[in-house]
Amino acid sequence: MMREQNVRMVSRRGFLETMFSAGAMVLGVQILPEEAQGAVSWQPSVYLGFEPSGTVVIVAHRSEMGTGIRTALPMVLADELEADWKQVRIEQAIGDAKYGSQNTDGSCSIRDFYVAMRDAGASARLMLERAAAAKWNVPASECKAQSHQVVHAKSGQKAGFGELVALAAKQSVPAKSELVYKTPAEFRYVGKDVPVVDLDGLVTGSAVFGYDAKAPGMLYASIERSPVFGGQLKSYDDSETKKVKGVVATATIDPFKPPHGFQALGGVAVLAENSWAAMQGRKKLKVNWEPGPNASWESGALKQALLEAARKPQKVVRNVGNVEAEFARAAKTFEAEYYVPMLAHAAMEPPAAVAEFKNGKVTAWAPTQNPQAVQDAVSAALGIPKSDVICHVTLLGGGFGRKSKPDYVVEAALLSKQVGRPVKVIWSREEDIKFDYFHTVSAMYFKAATDAKGRPTAWLHRSVFPTIGSTFVAGATDAQDFELGMGLVDLPFDIPNHRAENGGVKNPVRIGWMRAVANIYHAFGIHSFVDELAHAAGRDRVEYLLDVIGSPRKIDLAAQGVKYWNNGQPLEKYPVDTGRLRRVIELAAEKSGWANKKSGQGRGWGIAAHRSFLTYVCAVVEVEVDAAGRVRIPRVDVAVDAGTIVHPDRVRAQFEGAAVFGASLALMGEITGAKGEVQQSNFHNYPVARIHEAPRMTHVHVVPSSELPAGVGEPGVPPIAPAIANAIFAATGKRIRELPVKRHKLA
Repeated sequence: MMREQNVRMVSRRGFLETMFSAGAMVLGVQILPEEAQGAVSWQPSVYLGFEPSGTVVIVAHRSEMGTGIRTALPMVLADELEADWKQVRIEQAIGDAKYGSQNTDGSCSIRDFYVAMRDAGASARLMLERAAAAKWNVPASECKAQSHQVVHAKSGQKAGFGELVALAAKQSVPAKSELVYKTPAEFRYVGKDVPVVDLDGLVTGSAVFGYDAKAPGMLYASIERSPVFGGQLKSYDDSETKKVKGVVATATIDPFKPPHGFQALGGVAVLAENSWAAMQGRKKLKVNWEPGPNASWESGALKQALLEAARKPQKVVRNVGNVEAEFARAAKTFEAEYYVPMLAHAAMEPPAAVAEFKNGKVTAWAPTQNPQAVQDAVSAALGIPKSDVICHVTLLGGGFGRKSKPDYVVEAALLSKQVGRPVKVIWSREEDIKFDYFHTVSAMYFKAATDAKGRPTAWLHRSVFPTIGSTFVAGATDAQDFELGMGLVDLPFDIPNHRAENGGVKNPVRIGWMRAVANIYHAFGIHSFVDELAHAAGRDRVEYLLDVIGSPRKIDLAAQGVKYWNNGQPLEKYPVDTGRLRRVIELAAEKSGWANKKSGQGRGWGIAAHRSFLTYVCAVVEVEVDAAGRVRIPRVDVAVDAGTIVHPDRVRAQFEGAAVFGASLALMGEITGAKGEVQQSNFHNYPVARIHEAPRMTHVHVVPSSELPAGVGEPGVPPIAPAIANAIFAATGKRIRELPVKRHKLA
């Protein structure tokens, strides 16, 4: 039974008045109402407040979808503050630009806000210490914060944070140069397995997800959309729909105007007093569509077009040496083609949102990865200022990038404006799969020349795929820099002659980023081809991979004329470091017992390593293929170098989850189309790995590191598919060049 939690309608002022009671001090912009009696505030950060009792309130401005980020970022701040975790309360932020980016996507939350959280904690700690010094008339240098109090060791005096709030608020905000940060040896929380703050709610069922949100007087909406992307509504008959008990009205949503971005797809909505009535009423709608130009989409034809394009020269995006000259004189050359199909996000919680349009403003509650994108999209759709869109963030039952695209919130806001009541839009599993922002399809062509030891002396990699750029620029076919920077232009191999080429085709459906994005297909192609070359050379695959990577070094892509995205970070801070890549390969091989493995007769091991989101990951996968051709995965070993680790338990959990996610994509993930329509609709024909199909054991081996924090949520996915495919070859002698594995007969 669906569980719903009442959401109390409150104004921004009301929210803040209840969040920070009278007498509180707040580290942040002036967010307390000026007329609140006794309220004091200061402004070095927006993430931290103190209640008069001494309770520390930390604002979680990123979205929680199982990664533990609502715990990890506050851990950093609380640690630097020297707060007692038992006296910390976490409050979820609404969408607001004052927090910086709230887009919980791209594996960048810790990377982008680690320093900001340390600054907030260190600033407040210093101000509390100075307040205590003023209270006791002693030098501030002699006062030290310890476990939610400030101590003057010489006199033995102590004062809790609550006692010092008013005095601390009068202190001048310290300059960044005055801040003294903890050393790693002094950390109380960072690097420790702290229980996630949402654990009790998740275990007891009281945690509020998007599907749980409920507003007084709310109607439920179920929407009939064109089965072909871009189709137009011709007519509809709702006479039978309105006979369904509980149905209140029907309403239309205008189709999007290219580029589609995060606009609503358009369609006919059935609004009812309960979700069942809305869904049953929708079944009785009679709708006629004009399907439009995408009605000709056939996934088989698109596949052939992509493969044919990959066999021809495309736009050169990286060039080192002279590939053609080396191919011409090489004694041996090898060629291979790889294909990765379109994929769906298929998070366990389909999209849902509650929105109320009232007095020209919208208040929304949504499981969104980016409440600021909600503000942008809703304000554009309704023609109201962004400041008049308030987005409250619930917990997310999975995201994977789908829920950073708030079209479903736009639907709820548009319908609320039409009917004059709060509206909850609910997507079924079928809608979630059929109308996704799909992960794009890719065809790849590889060619290599090798020397007497089978080592590549020339390497050509062509990758052809519809670009995510078409989401924002109608008809776009040129790949975005970030897509090229996910495994195509940043190959870390030591090959003297190397060329990467890219081509694109028009996109027939909505596409968008999904967990690991272009790294998924690029890692599959690269490490499958390397495995083929190692086999052709008769060499151990670990030894061969390390040889191809070459000696530890930092690759200067700029010197090669490459425009490299690097997750938006300068190469000086986050270089492409082959030494770190080699280390995770060596660690994964060691921990998996690679040297003692004997593949064959239905049992095999595969390896793949990939740098993505500034993190270095290697996966060794064991597979068993039985006489019926069924694939089982007894064990996965993953070695990870993600720099400084804040929350080890959640890091391990995310790489364990990535192994399951990657196995699902490799073994069975595939979206196909016929006559313009997506053919998959639920888990019966778009399956994800069940218990018996998922890796039985996943061992995560984290490299201790003091390097800058890097990504965690996504980089575990790319090596899994090629490692599985390589293991299947080792077990059966059958090479997988096209995913998913279920397409191939292995018996």
